[in-house]
Parts: sequence; C-alpha cells; structure tokens
Amino acid sequence: MKSSLPITDNHIHIDLLRGRGLSAVSEFKNAGGTHMFLVTLPSWYLGVSVQEKSDYISVFEETIRTAEIIQKETGIIAFPVLGIHPVEIMHLSEEIGLKNAVDVMCGGFDIAARYVSEKAAVAIKSGRPHYPVSAEIREASNQVMCHAFEVARDLKCTVQLHVEDMTAESLKSISALAKSVGISPEKVVNHHATPLVADAEKFGIYPSVTAGKDFIEKALEQGSRFLMETDYVDDPQRPGFVLGPKTVPKKTKKLIEIYGEEPFWKIHQENPSRIYDVEIE
Repeated sequence: MKSSLPITDNHIHIDLLRGRGLSAVSEFKNAGGTHMFLVTLPSWYLGVSVQEKSDYISVFEETIRTAEIIQKETGIIAFPVLGIHPVEIMHLSEEIGLKNAVDVMCGGFDIAARYVSEKAAVAIKSGRPHYPVSAEIREASNQVMCHAFEVARDLKCTVQLHVEDMTAESLKSISALAKSVGISPEKVVNHHATPLVADAEKFGIYPSVTAGKDFIEKALEQGSRFLMETDYVDDPQRPGFVLGPKTVPKKTKKLIEIYGEEPFWKIHQENPSRIYDVEIE
C-alpha cells in the first residue's frame, strides 16, 4: 500500500525565469516530494539591482508568484519564505555605504512583513555572511538580523537563518540575539545546518539539515527534532547545486527502510507544521 507520508523540503529555490523551473519541481514530485518551503532567490539572481527598500517588492512578488504557479501546475504545496540574502550587505555597502545598506535591508523586511501579515507568505529569511568578514560588517549584519527577529516577533512567524557553519558557539550566539529582542528561539530555523541536533535543542533552535553525505543519519542518532532540505539553487550554470531537487524524497525513502516511517512523520509533517503554523497533511 502506498504511504501517505508527506515529504517536505524545508529550503529550496525554484527559478521560473532562468532555471529548470517546473521541471525541477516535477523531479521533486516524481521522487515522492509533496511540500516545499520556497525561499526567495538572491535579488541579483533575478536581475534586480537593489538601491532602496522598494526594490525588494518585485523580488518578493516573484517568490509568491512562483509558489502559486508551482501549486497550480504541479499540485506541490509551496510555502513562500521571503528572504534577503545576508551577503546583500556586501554589495549594498559598496554602493550606498554601510549605514544605508542596513536601512535598506531593514526596510526590505518591513515590506516582507506586509506579505506575511496578509498570509501571502509564511516566514522570512535573514542571517549574516557565512564567511569571515570585518567586525563592522558583522555588527551591521547582526543589526539587520535582529530587525528580522523583531519583525518575526511582532508577526509571530518563523525566521530562517543563513549564517556561518552551525556550531554550539554559533547556536548560543543566535539564541542570545533572538532572546534579546523577545522572539523564542523555537521560531528560529538554522538553514543549511550540520547534524548538531542535540546542541540545537539545548539552545531552542531548529536545525534544517542538508540531506547530503551522511548528515541525516547522524542527525537521527540524536532524535528527530530537525527538518530536511536541499538548498537547491536552480541555477543552470550550477546544475544540482547545492543538492538536486529529488534528494530529500530519495533520502527519506532510503532511510525509511532502516528507521521506519515514524521519525519522518515528525521531520516532514509535525515539525514544520508546528514551526511555521501551517497545515501539512
């Protein structure tokens, strides 16, 4: 008998303009995928040169449009997550200065908040550069991230974070920042996470573990308090980067043979339903 288990990719990008688009979604579906959290592509991927906060409107609306088309054409449920890539601060600071860059990015999150409040999106995505930067850039990035936390706190929505490689120290730092502005760390999802499930639970943050290598197996050794993702970028110049769209369903089906379905109901249905306050059936 065919299983009714939903299979959810917590962080995936689909580019209808330049990428494989619906072909990639069909690959996900044919492998057994049912739901995805569709994250905004970086503005420069979409050919948008951000100079002021209103430039994010077209970027966010493309994410929402893509989610609607995915659902209409394929039946896959795509939940829009509106993000500003943390590396944006590097581009903006060179063009308009660091203070203005912070203002523009924070203003972008204020715009994203309107879409979330209108139920056109379910969450936002922020973070800080994932590679070494100057103390000035890191502090400015933390300001932007804290503003995203404030927006999420007021909306009672979740924040996905793109940050440095997840360690116990980074989890402690992020948890402290979240608590400092009054958002529960349980509404914070560490995207592109390593399988430090026990450490993440200690600090209240949910890890979204990439489904490559043996990361999921290592995560399962510590429980099922995590999500799965590919971070598929849908860039024709880098096919299959970071992981291909069928990876999460294929990995899930393979591991069901070892672990059974029970932990995957939590990973694919219970955890994301609770974290994002959405229905996954």
